[in-house]
Amino acid sequence: MSPVFNTTSERLADDIQELLFKVGISSSVRLVGMSPPHVMPDGHTIKSKHPSYEIAGRRYSEHGIDYRKRSRPSFETTKGEVVYCLTLPKYHLLYVRRNGKALWCGNSGKTLIALIAAYLKVKREQRRVVYLSPLRALASEKYSEFREMESLGIRTVISTGDYDSSGESLGRGDIIVLTNERFDSVMRHRVSWIDSVGLFIADEVHLAGSDSRGPTLEMILTKVMYLGLDSQLLSLSATISNAGEVSQWLDSKLVELNWRPVPLREGVYDYGRILFTDGEERPVTRSTYGAPIDVGIDAVKTGGQSLIFAGTRRRAVSLATKAAEITPRYLGEREKELCSEAARRIRGAGEETSLSNLLADLVTKGSAFHHAGLESEHRRIVEDYYRMRAIKLLASTPTLASGVNLPARRVVIADLTRFDVEKGGSTEIPVLEYRQMAGRAGRPQYDEYGETVIVPPPTQPAAELLQHYAKDPPEPIRSTLADEGAMRAHVLATVATSTGLSRADVEGLFAKTLLAAQVGRGEVMGHIDEAFGYLLSEKLLESNGNLFYATEFGQRVSILYIDPATGVLFRNALKTREAGKEHTVGLLHVIARSPDFEPRFPLRNRDLDQAIAFLEEHSGEMVLKPHSKSYAEYDETLQDMRSVMTLYAWIDEMREEQILSRLGVEPGDLHRAVDNSDWLIYSLGELAKLFKKAGLNSEIDVLRRRVEGGVGKELIELTALQGVGRVRARSLHTAGYRSIEDIQEAPADKLALVEKIGTALARKLKEQVSRY
Repeated sequence: MSPVFNTTSERLADDIQELLFKVGISSSVRLVGMSPPHVMPDGHTIKSKHPSYEIAGRRYSEHGIDYRKRSRPSFETTKGEVVYCLTLPKYHLLYVRRNGKALWCGNSGKTLIALIAAYLKVKREQRRVVYLSPLRALASEKYSEFREMESLGIRTVISTGDYDSSGESLGRGDIIVLTNERFDSVMRHRVSWIDSVGLFIADEVHLAGSDSRGPTLEMILTKVMYLGLDSQLLSLSATISNAGEVSQWLDSKLVELNWRPVPLREGVYDYGRILFTDGEERPVTRSTYGAPIDVGIDAVKTGGQSLIFAGTRRRAVSLATKAAEITPRYLGEREKELCSEAARRIRGAGEETSLSNLLADLVTKGSAFHHAGLESEHRRIVEDYYRMRAIKLLASTPTLASGVNLPARRVVIADLTRFDVEKGGSTEIPVLEYRQMAGRAGRPQYDEYGETVIVPPPTQPAAELLQHYAKDPPEPIRSTLADEGAMRAHVLATVATSTGLSRADVEGLFAKTLLAAQVGRGEVMGHIDEAFGYLLSEKLLESNGNLFYATEFGQRVSILYIDPATGVLFRNALKTREAGKEHTVGLLHVIARSPDFEPRFPLRNRDLDQAIAFLEEHSGEMVLKPHSKSYAEYDETLQDMRSVMTLYAWIDEMREEQILSRLGVEPGDLHRAVDNSDWLIYSLGELAKLFKKAGLNSEIDVLRRRVEGGVGKELIELTALQGVGRVRARSLHTAGYRSIEDIQEAPADKLALVEKIGTALARKLKEQVSRY
């Protein structure tokens, strides 16, 4: 059967014809008149103003690529032009390049190019590939995609944490998937396999302009380019207005691919109708639930899914709750079963809270919310069942704008403002953020088209907003490396990974950064002066003649991947602790005070009395004691107390629902704070060893194990058993099983009677303890 393609793009028609010719298919393109009107499932007609082309292929080449069948990667060259075909279990990808420029891609583009580039580097040159991701979720998603090449003899490995591990074992992989921070850590460990990397793939490079992740991304790209690594750099980015400037900084050829595999229509809601940029208008049934719900449900009615972006978590929950009153009408029997299954999984994952119960209730109705306050497992469940198309409407904060691939026929942008802490008020979102959110609509393999609809505030003219966000170029990427904390951390890391560097060596590297390209070398040198001054005064660096070296303290801080200011705080705290006293709350305060602690929980007015009482009760345990006559110091300590009280409630075995209701800390934030604290306590312990504070090592180790398990001291031994968390450990302890030895001696049938244990787990516990 000969292939036939239809398109309303003359350029794409020509490109497809050339592609077919390259793979040995004789083809022709003909104009078949104006494209027919598109009839929506509800009967609404979208008129077309574009000519329609038909590309017909006459035969397949006997020696070429049959893209209907799975095949091994194929590469053909004709007059210097290359056609690539890479078939994987989940993809069949075609890519053609003309004069070094991307001509046509059979998928959305970026993933395809990365996959083919990685295959070529590993198979043709026998060199490793490193894929760099800004987010753990995105790294996991790309790891799954790269693993599809295992059938081709390519091994993929991943690492997204454990910064004190050298990463040497990652060298067993052909493709190594890392977060940007993990790669930065690997470079600080000076792993041996780094010289064998022939290709670095840096994804989401536009995030070089973000406050939190930008400096690390900027520095690792600078080092990849200018530290003598004989390798290729492939940078992937969303559309940015200063792409030329960024590509010049990266010393890379700019390849712009604007073709989108799924057409995207952009519009704005205007009193009961959607106005699209192509001139079409679509009426929307109005209800009492509000415009975002009306616009979202309008797409659900026609068999699609909607993703609503809200400005706050509370707003996302509110929108999902409203939508749940309507979405059940559009669930088929199979979808109802899947939604019930998703709700059961949510209720069975983690501790039960009012937030998880609400989410489960909404999911049974085909609606859901998604934000960082949810436990990670609950977020994954929502994402999975949204991909299955069981959940019809998903309300989310902008965290979903980048990262995981979720299908949405229509993206609704319910809020165009964000609260800016520095400005102390709301500001309009940038065009780049709008583009990221709009890009979620019409994803390949899920929808034939996508729509994004802005719901403007009543006071702003709809047409002007649409013109601004849909037509204006996105903001340029600006370096954030000048941040004081980022600069001192990366200057320290640069010196610590060498056997001695001159000031000129350090300046030479930083002169190659995006910051230097944008503000000039002189301003960068001023920031380096400040960083050197701090690092030398705090004895993280030392000099010998013209060379600078990291001290043993500086080396350890760099390897631990903590802010130098955190290292200094920890060092000073270790010196001031009192021997022979318990410091549990004091050590938690040291952790919460550190620059690396996140997320922070600022003190609210309602917490003030509780914080004062808590601080007075545990004043004897404090390590960083505020001066008795300094109101500013006392107030600063009080501001830390909500974070400290949250961590203390966790290790005191307070249930997550109580932590949520009493302290207002949602499960997702709680677990991120716990994970972050675990690393910081470990780092504190490592510095205690360095400074020979032996008397504190045991207390720090116990505290870390309590934070890890969320338990009192007496349960630490039990939580070492696989399958036993804080709730089951307390059940065992209450039933009289207080040690590994107790479980070894107990019959399995009696263990099974303990609340939360059961027969299956009792058998597994007996198997585990038999090996002790």
